[in-house]
Amino acid sequence: MGEYGLILAQLRKYRNGGTLDQVIRAIRPVLLLLLVAVPALVLRASGVHPAPPLAIVVFGLAVVAASFVLAWAAEAAEVDISGGLAIALLAVIAVLPEYAVDLYFAHTAGSKPEYVAYAAANMTGSNRLLLGLGWSSVVLISLYVASKRSGRTVKALVLESGYRRELGFLAVASIVAFIIPLTGQIHLLLGIALLAFFAYYLWRAAAADHNDEPDLVGPAARIGGLGKVQRRTTVISMFVVSAGVILLSAEPFANSLVEGGRALGIDQFLLVQWLAPLASEAPEFIVAILFAWRGKGAAALGLLISAKVNQWTLLIGSLPIAYGIGGGPAALQLDGRQVEEFLLTATQTVLGLAVLLSLRFPRWAAWTLLGLFAVQFAVPGQTGRYVLSSIYLVLAIAAIIYNRQYVVATLTSPFRRTPKVAAERELIGV
Repeated sequence: MGEYGLILAQLRKYRNGGTLDQVIRAIRPVLLLLLVAVPALVLRASGVHPAPPLAIVVFGLAVVAASFVLAWAAEAAEVDISGGLAIALLAVIAVLPEYAVDLYFAHTAGSKPEYVAYAAANMTGSNRLLLGLGWSSVVLISLYVASKRSGRTVKALVLESGYRRELGFLAVASIVAFIIPLTGQIHLLLGIALLAFFAYYLWRAAAADHNDEPDLVGPAARIGGLGKVQRRTTVISMFVVSAGVILLSAEPFANSLVEGGRALGIDQFLLVQWLAPLASEAPEFIVAILFAWRGKGAAALGLLISAKVNQWTLLIGSLPIAYGIGGGPAALQLDGRQVEEFLLTATQTVLGLAVLLSLRFPRWAAWTLLGLFAVQFAVPGQTGRYVLSSIYLVLAIAAIIYNRQYVVATLTSPFRRTPKVAAERELIGV
């Protein structure tokens, strides 16, 4: 009778709104988003090829929906994974949506050289979007929230000293990345070196001391609050399903961008450069903005800094490998426009790094980066790209000179032992 009593008690628990009801409420947003991806999966399974503009919408929505589910699963997984390992795992997961699209372009370029331009477009667009729009927006929102709460003007977002290691990894990768515009190619050896550096980054992240409890919001918080078995089952299922949707949608979405640009008379390079990254990075941006609205500006900016490290190491390093697997030679050759795009992206990154050398992100720097990001759309030609690159570089040199006492500490931080740091400092005004 004892066993039957336990079964009846469990059934009563489900019936009275217990565990089962919690699971249903927690995954309801996940199910709604996956419904958005159903048309793309049906089209892919049936082999039907809709008109390019419709395909952009259908497959683009599938990528966005699956990216949200993937982001929620990654956040909820922090409950069951130790801090350092969670950061290492999230570092890989965060780049998957844009990774899938960009690697498809690079792989296809091995047999269709014209696709090299699209691989470069997607990579440079996602990089500039992340820093020019993402970093700036998070800082400005954080400063607004802090000023409103404190009743005084807050002029800078301050990071704890532990973030210097992240900046160090980004600084080294960004300096190495200047090899690309200087040589006009992404060589296989450079790709292998960047992937090895990314592996070292993951190892350092996993070995770092992270004792903070995960700070989850929205659906991730509800999923993270489930019982252990239900939570782990839900998170694993979300990983598998969302990754499957992204991988199945990446190829038709990428092709529809190229064909759609041709059909609509829009520059395919620009369409791939901006629309694809917007679709794949929307969840990451929204999570960071939610953190900023909750007064967790340093955590929000730290998330986007980690994403930038991933792009400059894992994403760029994978391109020549995918290109070679697709039948290309040992080096992915770039034309003049692609070299200019890489140069513009690299100089923008250096300015962002130079500003943050002191671990303070002033309001004026956020507006400057946001303004220069917007200006590139008004001056899209070759001259405009070189002028903007020069402006970024001049401002970066000035910021480096001003923050010169932090340069050596930042560049060496990935290679030395990092002491335990105090609890995260809050926003301060100067």
